Amino acid sequence: MNILAIESSCDDTAAAVLTDDGLAANVVSSQLGHAEFGGVVPELASRAHQRLIVPVVQEALGRAGIQKSEVDAVAVTYGPGLAGSLLVGLSFGKALAVGLDVPLVGVNHLEGHVYSVFLSEPVPAFPYVCLTVSGGHTQLNVVREGFQHELLGRTRDDAAGEAFDKVAKMLDLGYPGGPVIDRLAREGNPAFHDFPRTKLGDFDFSFSGVKTSVLYYLNRLGTDEDRRAFLNDHLADVCAAFQQAVVDVLVDRVRKAVHDTGIKEVAIVGGVSANSALKREAREAAEADGFNLYIPPLAFSTDNAAMIAMTARFKLRVGQTSPLDLAAAPNLAL
Repeated sequence: MNILAIESSCDDTAAAVLTDDGLAANVVSSQLGHAEFGGVVPELASRAHQRLIVPVVQEALGRAGIQKSEVDAVAVTYGPGLAGSLLVGLSFGKALAVGLDVPLVGVNHLEGHVYSVFLSEPVPAFPYVCLTVSGGHTQLNVVREGFQHELLGRTRDDAAGEAFDKVAKMLDLGYPGGPVIDRLAREGNPAFHDFPRTKLGDFDFSFSGVKTSVLYYLNRLGTDEDRRAFLNDHLADVCAAFQQAVVDVLVDRVRKAVHDTGIKEVAIVGGVSANSALKREAREAAEADGFNLYIPPLAFSTDNAAMIAMTARFKLRVGQTSPLDLAAAPNLAL
């Protein structure tokens, strides 16, 4: 089966082709015009998707070496995400499915991250604990065979990636801030300051406290001139200390999930899974606690259509397709 997948939930226009032989094409066109605004502007994003979706899909089919007539199913993200962006991809996917007379498979963007670990070897066995951590989402699930998901916990406020971006804005590091903080933190001292680690009694997360703590810390430095002088010497240290606080919480929840469920297969997915400190701490925890850890390569961690195609394959195996009146769901949960 040849699956053509489309992803347009935020500011990346992506298309991929998954065949029985594996991933045949994975094309992502990233929008660069949002950085000057400090975040994604929804109207600009949706207009860019309209311009890009046809050439991106054409490029994916060309790289895969297949014709539209050889597509057996069309998969498309229908939520969560920006409403306008989702509508572009979903409308295009519906029209393509009708024109080709093939099934439409609506995919939850979060499901896409969960199954992104099957795009590269080795792959986890079912069931596995999955930490999804990105700019918009932080949650912990148990993933079972047959496309079954059990929610253990989610963030009660800011997502981890959102906290990274907001702290980066405080430090005038630009958008997106996560990769910049990660790079600077490698040169800093994670013990420079003890920012708070919010560990709730269950599996839920909270990152608004550590973000606010950084703000208060910077405000106590005095005038803008005093702050600039301080950060000139200690910017890397502040980044490292903040990052360590976030990573400690994420790894602690994973270890608790392994302990409480007895499941020894663990995946960490989503854009923040590319963070070097998180990968290092998670691998150390896996060795210490005796669980198997799976983290997708960067190309499958950030937004992409390959993960949408892989998720569609799992849905088709259990007979799940979508009606043509499928609506965009900006606040869709897993």
